[in-house]
Amino acid sequence: MATQKNIKKSYHVTGMHCAGCASNLERMISKQEGVNSATVNFAAATATIDFNPETITVAKLRETAQNAGFDMLTDEDDDEEEAERLQIDEYKKLKHNTFGAISLALPVFIIGMFFMDMPYANWIMLVLTVPVLSIFGRNFFVDAFRQIKLKRANMDTLVAVSTGVAFLFSLFNTLFPDYWISRGLESHVYYEAASVIIALILFGRLLESRAKANTSSAIRKLMNLQPKYVIRIMPDESECLIPIKTVERGFSLLVKPGDKIPVDGTVTEGSSFVDESMISGEPVPVEKSKGAQVFAGTINQKGSFRFTAEKVGNDTLLAQIIKTVRDAQGSKAPVQKLADKIAAVFVPTVMAIALLTFIAWMVFGGEGAFSHALLCAVTVLVIACPCALGLATPTAIMVGMGKGAENNILIKDAASLELLHKTTTIVFDKTGTITEGKPEVTGIVWNNNMDTPENKAILLYLEKHSEHPLAEAVVTYLDKNVSHSDITGSFRSLTGLGIEGEINGETFYVGNLRLLDSHGINLHKELIEKAETFRTKGNTVIYFGSSKNIIAIIALSDKIKVNAAAAIRDLNSEGIVSILLTGDNETTARTVAQHIGIKTYKAELMPADKFEYVKKLQKQGEITAMVGDGINDAEAMAQADVSIAMGQGTDIAMDVAQITLMTSDPEAIPKAVKLSRQTVTTIKQNLFWAFIYNVIGIPIAAGILYPFTGFLLNPMIAAAAMALSSVSVVTNSLRIKHKKI
Repeated sequence: MATQKNIKKSYHVTGMHCAGCASNLERMISKQEGVNSATVNFAAATATIDFNPETITVAKLRETAQNAGFDMLTDEDDDEEEAERLQIDEYKKLKHNTFGAISLALPVFIIGMFFMDMPYANWIMLVLTVPVLSIFGRNFFVDAFRQIKLKRANMDTLVAVSTGVAFLFSLFNTLFPDYWISRGLESHVYYEAASVIIALILFGRLLESRAKANTSSAIRKLMNLQPKYVIRIMPDESECLIPIKTVERGFSLLVKPGDKIPVDGTVTEGSSFVDESMISGEPVPVEKSKGAQVFAGTINQKGSFRFTAEKVGNDTLLAQIIKTVRDAQGSKAPVQKLADKIAAVFVPTVMAIALLTFIAWMVFGGEGAFSHALLCAVTVLVIACPCALGLATPTAIMVGMGKGAENNILIKDAASLELLHKTTTIVFDKTGTITEGKPEVTGIVWNNNMDTPENKAILLYLEKHSEHPLAEAVVTYLDKNVSHSDITGSFRSLTGLGIEGEINGETFYVGNLRLLDSHGINLHKELIEKAETFRTKGNTVIYFGSSKNIIAIIALSDKIKVNAAAAIRDLNSEGIVSILLTGDNETTARTVAQHIGIKTYKAELMPADKFEYVKKLQKQGEITAMVGDGINDAEAMAQADVSIAMGQGTDIAMDVAQITLMTSDPEAIPKAVKLSRQTVTTIKQNLFWAFIYNVIGIPIAAGILYPFTGFLLNPMIAAAAMALSSVSVVTNSLRIKHKKI
């Protein structure tokens, strides 16, 4: 009998609007026969499911999601594009509903608070409130009904019940005001409470939706690194443009200057320099000649070459990076907000208290029992409205984001804030994060006073004609003060060695040590020692000589950022361990780590190695943050508990990142940690006061003081108290602005 084999795949989910949605869907999918495990990620809008396809089909999984009120995309060919289109549509709809609700709730609030005695005030508010609840806030009621069918409750349930009861109570009072007046009570309406609650909760969700909008675009941009069409060399040596999907192993492909390499393979003819920064993170393109490996998504520079396709489709290194990023994003369980966690208990509790209040008043209320029972039950629901709870997180996040923006820190979601201040280890990429990411000349040592204007002009002339990436740094260094306009000659590129030029009957060379050795040009002891000193400091050394003698040695390096060491010191003082990971060589990695005060470093790493290293730290119980700026960091960043992108990095790194530093200054990292601590503290304070307010307010609203003092809380005062709790939450959040980071 054949063994049934499980498969694990990620699918896009639409229709989720809170962390509670994700946990409900996760629970329902996990219960299905044939499903081994399921993780639903609200931030990434994905469901990663490990299941047996012989026991349960993808269609059945989709049906399960639809029964829960969501939808799951299963067409893998158009998955990313369709998901993006649906995400944009959802965001537009939410934006339309939010601003529609705000535009109507605002006049209702103004009338309800300040112009209650104006003619037809109740009727005007009724007309304005109906579309807020029935059109713009319709989803709250639909979801609440769905939760009831599933025998569950969430914040939507409380929003729907409280606003629904407040509206129906107000409608009754608008149509039959004499019912209360004849019993010696005022006929209050609470349209402003119902409409403002819907508008504020929608606004909070809009902020949340905007924060997670870029998650899928990271995958899309990675996929766009692969060209749609490639040039195939046919057996008769003719060139044919074919779609990337038709490429098979063994095909001979041509790459022209500036082209993206379509698949993984081995160079068979020609040579060039290829920008492999997406793999190594290093800014200097790598020389490729016959026999060299090339990888999908890397960018060819000036030369042309042919190569044989060896890994295609899902086997390429780029495809593996995409898969790892997607899986890492999907595997991270969403950080549940405290409000959503407590809502599961809080919502049914409030509703039970309202019901018990009604029953108690009906039994013990004496004369006017029904009036008091209805009034107190409504007051309980109104005062327990989740306005303060709904605002606790988004207002603190909003103020925190504003404060961060002032300090060049862009925070995308509450989950990253919740974890950043708990981080125990921060992993740094080197190039572009700790260093500038651009090679510069750090020194030129001339042999025996040979730094003449003529030699400088020859060096500049040769480097301007060189295809080697490091030549640009030498040109930049010399171009300001040296002219080569009167220099003429011939030159040729020497693959793997450098460049050779003939000027005024004499031959000159610029390149590596092998180039000089091959022409018998010797270095004296002093220059050898100087070159070695440059190398131990992490510099790359190139040589300039003639057929007669060595003329100069030139040191180039990627400069360490000015504040890098200070940033590491600040993190150390916070008790956070810093680790350096790089694709660069051992000597450079060691030099940079020692210079900035990092004790642990790893060199010559591929993207998958960085990913595995972060995973290993997490298995050891570390809460990790990954700081990077390139595509090569995307896997590790997606896996880390918190991902931080440095400013001026790639779009993909910034899309994967939960926190983006809009500056290249490493000092922004310890600032982000401090801002995280301040914001999380404020969120906890907000939630504490919001719940304390309910703990005190609900018993008073239920009439607990009536037997002792004869005091009954008027629903109007309850609505005002509810509004005051929201104001206190907003005011507390605004305190973040005045704190120093």
